[in-house]
Amino acid sequence: MCGIVGYIGERMAVPILLNGLRRLEYRGYDSSGVAFYEDGQIILKKTVGKLSNLENVLNGRVYTSHVGIGHTRWATHGKPSEINAHPHGDCHGKVMVVHNGIIENYLSLKRMLISEGHVFRSETDTEVISHLIEKYLNGDFSQAVRRALCEIKGTLAIGVISPDSPGMIVAARRGSPLIVGRGKGEYFIASDVPAILGYTKDAIYVSDNEMVVLDGNGVEVMDINDGCSRCKTVYQIPWSAEVAEKNGYPHFMLKEIHEQPQSIKNTYCGRIALDEEGIQWEEINLSREQIREVSRIYIVSCGTSWHASLVGKHIIESLARIPVEVDLASEFRYRDIIMGKNTLTIGITQSGETADTLGAIKKAKECGSTVLVICNVVGSSATREADGVIYTHAGPEIGVASTKAFTSQLVALYLLAVYIGRIRGTISRAMMCAMVAELDTIPTKIEEILKREGELESIANLFWNGKSFLFLGRGITYPIALEGALKLKEISYIHAQGYAAGEMKHGPIALVDKDMVVVCLIPDNPLREKMLGNVEEVKARDGVVVSIATEGDEEIRNKSDHVFYVAMTGEFLSPILFTVPLQLLAYHIAKRRGCDIDQPRNLAKSVTVE
Repeated sequence: MCGIVGYIGERMAVPILLNGLRRLEYRGYDSSGVAFYEDGQIILKKTVGKLSNLENVLNGRVYTSHVGIGHTRWATHGKPSEINAHPHGDCHGKVMVVHNGIIENYLSLKRMLISEGHVFRSETDTEVISHLIEKYLNGDFSQAVRRALCEIKGTLAIGVISPDSPGMIVAARRGSPLIVGRGKGEYFIASDVPAILGYTKDAIYVSDNEMVVLDGNGVEVMDINDGCSRCKTVYQIPWSAEVAEKNGYPHFMLKEIHEQPQSIKNTYCGRIALDEEGIQWEEINLSREQIREVSRIYIVSCGTSWHASLVGKHIIESLARIPVEVDLASEFRYRDIIMGKNTLTIGITQSGETADTLGAIKKAKECGSTVLVICNVVGSSATREADGVIYTHAGPEIGVASTKAFTSQLVALYLLAVYIGRIRGTISRAMMCAMVAELDTIPTKIEEILKREGELESIANLFWNGKSFLFLGRGITYPIALEGALKLKEISYIHAQGYAAGEMKHGPIALVDKDMVVVCLIPDNPLREKMLGNVEEVKARDGVVVSIATEGDEEIRNKSDHVFYVAMTGEFLSPILFTVPLQLLAYHIAKRRGCDIDQPRNLAKSVTVE
């Protein structure tokens, strides 16, 4: 979950490294550091805390180095401290390493290296990499790295420099994301695309068990195990540098909430046609016959994407009439799954690099299942592993708490359900046309919600100091209750729990008193009356009720302490509209509490290790 960056070229490296780390700080922010060549030696600068602390350490000095590596850390082995911050060196300053991932056999390697005379300084697993490379360093730097990697077990993305080869960066990947940016006479390595935006849009996505050598001759990619060269495709990154900036918003999260009308349009525009299916997919790579033969669907995902999966289950089963099971990817990959060629597995991941989701889709393929991935990042690991892809085209999401990526996933699942249902004959052409037309109204309805953000800020100002929240939903809005609770927990550090409202009497109602804020999701659907009963239960026990409801429902206003209304829409699209107010409520509560909204404690954007 750390961020790595590297540069080799004609420009001064340090400003490029700092800018890259700034764009990767969402991946980890408990410490940071850089290593680069200056006057024939390696300069190492690192510090605890935010990147601004590293900038202070560098103190504005102009360094002329043209080669360097940098790192921003989210601790796994060893507490946040200057000594544990990356980069890490060997005994004699011959190797500097930045690393994202976990070395599973680091203890045995460390014991071996200590017995051979190596002296360790940190508590991290990463330091074994630098000492292992030092052990094999005997003239050929890249081969020393390759030999070291062959002894290492676990996940990694690394960047390595050595004063013995001052015009070279060696990088490698096994299980953790790594890209190479190709500019004019210059090259970059990074954990994620935002780090290189502004310098180049040409990217090479490094695959598992590949090593990259960057030097004056360009880029060479080789297999770690046998050393053979590999040909790689150069992808064009479709995002601009501007979309990764705040553009006047105080936080990336708020910017990304407000981008949802456009990100949702980006997900469905160009995919809606007037042909028989009504929806066009360029990358889905599933034939009509394959879709007709699907007998069961598994959806695997983590965190917010898991909540999208739960909504997808409801929509797909209702529209396509195929049984759907939703699994947390971290559980699925260790289950004894029963599946075969007529099983479709759908992996949902914003980054395409989530370790558990990658593990789950690999397991599904091993079991004979066809794999489809819903993802936001072109060329990411999950998209290359899958048989077919649905890109959400939401643009880069920098805030750790997912917002626009989530609603774009909901749109992708909605379109997929309509598409499958039409092919399997479970929905008519007229129904399909009506559903597609309804989807086209959603961006405008979200814009109306955003215009009334002040209402939600006022509610947030009343309850920002609350100790605990319950979020209740039924049917298709139950996953949205889970998502609303997660958003509040993530960025405000307030305890919050999402429940299926029908479960209130099975335990959670014992928590309700005058200090409990209960957020109720009450769309105008067949379960509305049931939800009103839950509101009555909460009020009878002096709980505070904040309702999100369909406009025009005055009865709910009379039963609730506070109400925020959203526009009427079809049942299968209502989760999108009910999500946005919960995002804004969480945002304004966290803002009032003075929390670090874009980089909440203990969290990282992409969970690329188990």
